[in-house]
Amino acid sequence: MKKEPFISRKEYIVPDLFRKIQNLVALQTTRCGGVSPHPYDSLNFGLNTGDSRENIEQNTLRLCHLLGITDNRLACSDQVHGTSIFHAIAPGFYPGYDAFVTAEKELFLCIFTADCFPVLLCDTETMSVAAIHAGWKGTAGHIVTKTIDVMRERFGSDPKNLLAWIGTGISQSAYEVDAGVAEAFEKEHLAPSREYGKFNLDLAGANRSQLIKAGIPESQVECSALCTSDNAALYYSYRRDAGRTGRMLSMIGVTTVRKMRNRAQ
Repeated sequence: MKKEPFISRKEYIVPDLFRKIQNLVALQTTRCGGVSPHPYDSLNFGLNTGDSRENIEQNTLRLCHLLGITDNRLACSDQVHGTSIFHAIAPGFYPGYDAFVTAEKELFLCIFTADCFPVLLCDTETMSVAAIHAGWKGTAGHIVTKTIDVMRERFGSDPKNLLAWIGTGISQSAYEVDAGVAEAFEKEHLAPSREYGKFNLDLAGANRSQLIKAGIPESQVECSALCTSDNAALYYSYRRDAGRTGRMLSMIGVTTVRKMRNRAQ
């Protein structure tokens, strides 16, 4: 199911799927409302982009202030396009992971994207959560399926109780890949490209199929209808901007007191 996300503020979007869950913070930022200069303008969270650490710290403080959380309760990583999953029990920077899971309260899992897809999971029974970075390599390696397996092992999660949101990334029409990449995916997620020997890959669709095959009911999987490449005013896009761009942040976590602001101000 593709839906345009509920836009809470110019700085972030809130998946409609998660909006009614008490104490859940779940969102993907836009590129708006920060302090970073061109070409990272303006709400950049990518430390490896060429933007200054001071700007990124200020952007992080601004976002956390809007959400009513403290910036020292974040867990994040420098994603490496793999399938390693980290069970976070404390905030910090954990290098080398592309997915996080936790059942801790007041711990907010963060991933960074600029065309790859953020996937956020919430178990409505155990209130455990996951944040996943799904580029083509991670998707080919079934990172969403592996993350669900970790949630089952660590928290007793039943996929039937999971809600899954595939955030905004690069759409199939904008994502041309060569035959070597295409071989890693089922034909249903590929379309012939205008250039001979290349294909357009539906990365969101591939992740959606994996989530449903893992046991999450189709009605509990939501996918953003937007595209990073087609929306330069709202999103960074690594491909569109030839690598000289910022990063959005996607976050999920459970608070002990409802804090998130869901209405435009």
